[in-house]
Amino acid sequence: MERPDLDPADPIDAISLAWLRERPGTPVSGIGIVTRLWHAAKLLGDERRRVLAAAGADTATLDLLGVLRRSGPPYRLTTRELATRTLVTPGAISQRVARAEDAGLVRRHDSATQARAVDVELTAEGHAEVERLVDLVLGRESELVGALGAERQDALNDLLRSVVSSLHDELGERRPSHVGMKDS
Repeated sequence: MERPDLDPADPIDAISLAWLRERPGTPVSGIGIVTRLWHAAKLLGDERRRVLAAAGADTATLDLLGVLRRSGPPYRLTTRELATRTLVTPGAISQRVARAEDAGLVRRHDSATQARAVDVELTAEGHAEVERLVDLVLGRESELVGALGAERQDALNDLLRSVVSSLHDELGERRPSHVGMKDS
């Protein structure tokens, strides 16, 4: 089956063409999209981990501190809220909080509003660290997509929003771990 829209010199298109050659009629319309999205996610996740490692941090720390920072003053959430917002298990949050507390980035308190709950609060050191890491990571990610130009970035963002929305419609509200993070 001839597909003039596929470039045999492109390694991802070559996968589609090989399937069509070996199994004519195989549905290959998703290969280019899904494989390119996976490839982009892998490249971006690897780069995020590299930038964070060079800064002496990791994705789990950035995730924890970022959720607290985005929560607004007083930058305090319960461990349950943290688990929900970071999309990881309560056990993983406990480990992350313990590491961040040992590093002086957060402080734990008994919750003033919920019995048997623990609040986690960003310290001044944690606030400074999240500001530094966000500038590094988001600055680098802006550089990486900058070659697209503002108009193409907006168009791609709109397309990806539609893709994610349709996937949630089809698959439900399953939430993935954050890109660049290993399963905790």
